[in-house]
Amino acid sequence: MGHGHGHSHALNEEPASRRVRTLLMWLLVPLALATIVGAALLYPFGVEQKTGAEVGLHQTPVEAVVTGVAENCGEKCVAVTVRMTDGAASGQSITIPSVKGPGAPSFGLGDEVVLSYAGSQPQAAESYQIVDFQRGWSLAVLALLFAAAVLLLGRWQGLAALGALLLSFVVLVLFVMPSILAGQNPLMVAVVGAGLIMFVVLYLTHGISARTSTAVLGTLVSLALIGVLGAVFSALSSLTGIDDDTTNLVTLLGTDIDTRGLLLAGTLIGALGVLDDVTVTQTSAVWELRRANDKLTWRELFAAGSRIGRDHMSSVVNTLVMAYAGAALPLLLAISLAGRSLGEVLTAQQIAQEIVRTLVGSIGLVAAIPVTTALAALIAVRQEVAPVSAPKPDPEPEPETKTVKRAAKPVKPRPARIEGDLFTGYDPDKGPWERPSGPASEPRARRAASARPVPPARRRSSGSP
Repeated sequence: MGHGHGHSHALNEEPASRRVRTLLMWLLVPLALATIVGAALLYPFGVEQKTGAEVGLHQTPVEAVVTGVAENCGEKCVAVTVRMTDGAASGQSITIPSVKGPGAPSFGLGDEVVLSYAGSQPQAAESYQIVDFQRGWSLAVLALLFAAAVLLLGRWQGLAALGALLLSFVVLVLFVMPSILAGQNPLMVAVVGAGLIMFVVLYLTHGISARTSTAVLGTLVSLALIGVLGAVFSALSSLTGIDDDTTNLVTLLGTDIDTRGLLLAGTLIGALGVLDDVTVTQTSAVWELRRANDKLTWRELFAAGSRIGRDHMSSVVNTLVMAYAGAALPLLLAISLAGRSLGEVLTAQQIAQEIVRTLVGSIGLVAAIPVTTALAALIAVRQEVAPVSAPKPDPEPEPETKTVKRAAKPVKPRPARIEGDLFTGYDPDKGPWERPSGPASEPRARRAASARPVPPARRRSSGSP
């Protein structure tokens, strides 16, 4: 089934050239027309779907709530009292015996269960049987969490993925299932249904572009290969596709259903989602290689894309093998307890059909890598690559003006500051001043004395008038 894998390139991709559009038209239009014509021919127009009562299923589901549990009906029996919430006896309480032991369901007060009504007396407890639990609200909460996670991460792309998932279920429920139940070939129905899903899902999720069209081509070619290989090896292995569930279905419908084709239809539908991942990834890888170097030839693009695909191949094959092994795990455990050898277990009908589905689907996935890469390289070399706008170079710095450095003149040391009396050289910090003595100080003393102005002589008073 298709899924919303995040490979959205349609919004930022350059428009496809005219020759690329022409090439894609010649390749895709016949396949699209064949898918539409096949859907019109296989859909059961005018055929009314049989109801459960018409095919012998007279059980009517009735919802109820457990109101009491008592172990008084035997060693391996428990009496469960339930109150019906719908049906002809809504609101009435009845007691129904249920099996007790390993593997049997256990009931508690307040459990919401589903009863099967198959009688003609709605008030009689013998007309009801507990068949299942009600789990609608838990599944609804899980679906809301899933949708919230997809929208939170993908936003508008996630919304497109959810819409594609819904359309996939619509194709399965409104086309694949009615066509098979009407007696159409299940393998042809699955091929046409897969084509419808791929056209709708891929274009809705990844946009209308040359890349998406190439991925659609690769997916359809791989699906056709899976169908052919499945038909060949199921016939060589003498697989009938008949098990307990299929036998009951054929018995109830009363129509001739190709059970081997039903087995192959399940193989195709199981490989759809993984094929989506492989083809879109390979196409995007080739397109980006072409965009990075438009000089690459078809052969060089194919070789480079194939090297990328080899890393993807191992994880994809392991994913599909583990998915089928997980689905068949209870069957493997049951057969291993029978005391049969490994060869007998692997060649048994139930295990052999799972092996064929796994290996055929894996071959189709492995083949999808070179097929899609070749188609993408064939189309990408004819795509006119828009020149990638180079970032603007940083402006060159202006040349600095060269200055001629002149030799610095030697700086003469400044004399220390002299404090004190300039005439006598007296420094108050050195204590009381003393006149210098000695012959060297005599000329300085004379000069200092001669430099002083002579005060005017005082006039002596004679004291006489």
